[in-house]
Amino acid sequence: MPNQVTREEKDILIEARKKLGLTQQQVADKAQVAMRHYQMFEGGKRKLSGASFWTAAKILQALELDVTTFARGGYATTNNDEK
Repeated sequence: MPNQVTREEKDILIEARKKLGLTQQQVADKAQVAMRHYQMFEGGKRKLSGASFWTAAKILQALELDVTTFARGGYATTNNDEK
């Protein structure tokens, strides 16, 4: 049975942003949200899953992440055996 690691939302956001080579400001600009607002999600002070659908969708789109996959927890779990 494969081992799974559950990642926090903030880690998913940080990883996606860094993979794209973007700054927090660039993500905020692409998502059309305030920089401070985005920083709260990455800092773990707010949960993206608790934000309005439109805010979450804009941020996920800016990070090139699928909204449905995120909502189903597809980004939150990784399989250690695949690494």
